[in-house]
Amino acid sequence: MFLAIAFFAVVVDQPGKICPDPRDAKCVGWTWHDLGFATPKDEIARDEFRSEPFYAVVLKTLPRCKVTRAQLSEIQKLFPANKVFASRSGCDAEEGSDEAISYTNVSSKVGFIAAYAGATRAQAAEFLKRVNATGKFPGANVRKMQAVLNYP
Repeated sequence: MFLAIAFFAVVVDQPGKICPDPRDAKCVGWTWHDLGFATPKDEIARDEFRSEPFYAVVLKTLPRCKVTRAQLSEIQKLFPANKVFASRSGCDAEEGSDEAISYTNVSSKVGFIAAYAGATRAQAAEFLKRVNATGKFPGANVRKMQAVLNYP
């Protein structure tokens, strides 16, 4: 009796490394409202690809698709080393955009503006203190998230 055993290699994607500092030249190529992260450069078909988990401080919520470039630009000036980002997935479809970045642990029914707060809860707590010290974002809160690139 012949017994054949086949072993199949399973490729498991490693989450993409976050690009938290908007001043870093390696962080170019993302839209004005996205938190960039490393994505695969291979030709493997995927439904989605996720970033590594990270902490963000949600600075404010607002109606879906109402975040503006001017709002993010003003807030970014307050935190130059921490990328300020927003949810706009599906908002630019009428303009022909293929925007496909979404974020975990937030509602898709509302918009938000957040800032990268670190890889650990302790870093996020320290950043939240800085945010609260500005007095500009009542109700700011920490969320553990992942950025998700949804392929068309």
